[in-house]
Amino acid sequence: MLECALRFLGYRPRSTAEVHNHLISRGYSAAAVAGTLERLHSLSYLNDEKFARNWAASKFINRGYGPKRIERELRSKGIREALIRDVLRETCDPGYESDRARSLLEKKFASQNLTDPKVVRRAVGFLQRRGYSSKVIFDLLKYSVLDD
Repeated sequence: MLECALRFLGYRPRSTAEVHNHLISRGYSAAAVAGTLERLHSLSYLNDEKFARNWAASKFINRGYGPKRIERELRSKGIREALIRDVLRETCDPGYESDRARSLLEKKFASQNLTDPKVVRRAVGFLQRRGYSSKVIFDLLKYSVLDD
């Protein structure tokens, strides 16, 4: 079973819950899974705090995801709520969030007119799917529309 877990961890870092669910789906007993998870923690192969921080930083910096999307993904991976709040507080600084959303908007909609309602709707949808808050989107598009 340890071999199965290590193979699963070999593809990419995983949360404890992901490894737990994988091993259970493979038909291993809950007691055996708990022992294996304990062993993986002691060997430093599993660390939810490190996993959450790396995942959030990667998604925020490399993919341009906003805090809502990162929160949703971390929750789906079984990360504790308190840890999610801490990670988001460290990773997604509100000032930087707005700057990041602005750069994504400029990159994606550079050649388009942000005074056109159809383009504005598309821009709002794009930023919402990326996980940015309504306040950041509204402030960003309000000033973009007024600047033109």
